[in-house]
Amino acid sequence: MEVKTKQPLLSDHVDMRLVAVDADEAISDRNAIVQLDPDHPGFRDREYRKRRNQIAQLAVNFQPGDQIPDAPYTAEEHQVWRTIWKALGPAHQRHACAEYLSSLRRLSFDSDRIPQLREVNEKVQAISGFRLEPVAGLVQPRVFLENLANGVFLCTQYIRHHSTPLYTPEPDVVHEIVGHGVTLASERLAELNRLFGEAVKRATAQDALDRLSRVYWFTIEFGALREGESVKAYGTGLLSSAGEMEEMGDAELRPLDIEAASHLEYDPTHFQPVLFCAESFEAMYQTLREYLIRW
Repeated sequence: MEVKTKQPLLSDHVDMRLVAVDADEAISDRNAIVQLDPDHPGFRDREYRKRRNQIAQLAVNFQPGDQIPDAPYTAEEHQVWRTIWKALGPAHQRHACAEYLSSLRRLSFDSDRIPQLREVNEKVQAISGFRLEPVAGLVQPRVFLENLANGVFLCTQYIRHHSTPLYTPEPDVVHEIVGHGVTLASERLAELNRLFGEAVKRATAQDALDRLSRVYWFTIEFGALREGESVKAYGTGLLSSAGEMEEMGDAELRPLDIEAASHLEYDPTHFQPVLFCAESFEAMYQTLREYLIRW
């Protein structure tokens, strides 16, 4: 009997591999600002790297208050979006929490094309006041989290390589928009993001930042909750990955314990083996809100 090895469909997060402008590194080609690991699916694709650089340059040139520039997506990249959406649609209906599905309907994505960040930002800002602002790639965890206090979500615009439409080694526009963008169209989830940013600003020690980052991971990124007899996802890392949602049933579900989550290490490169599960959306919201306010 053949045993099939499961391939991670999506494993991404804000503090995974560094794919960003390195201000301390001399770059011979001023336009070659995206640094890809040799094992990245698009590492040997010159056209993909060129387009990633073009998109990253848009973010480098962006100033808060400017209109967000549209990314030059190709027909091939729109096809990647359609492939992902085909997998995510049914998974959302089975595994997404009601709060997420309500926000998803508010944003009403076109399943045939990658939405421009500008379009999503306009809708999200009208609902919760949050602004999505483009960045070239990953930023330091403190920078990312502190911006949340000001109602700013730093968002990448590139999409994963077409050779692996159901896998990306770093947060791409699918994770950013389908995960974070949709949840920020929920007033209560947007409030929790702001509170995270405010707590991080008060956390001066590295240990405190590490603890808050782990809480963020096990709630905003990979949080689960109960709706009746079912376990549903509210975390963005789950909601932007059909594979992660399908694997929820095999994860060890622990009662939501924020203090325990703040000390638990995690591996972002695999399906998550442990999820903290709240008894309801309201219970999660109240518990996390009180924790962050007290921080």
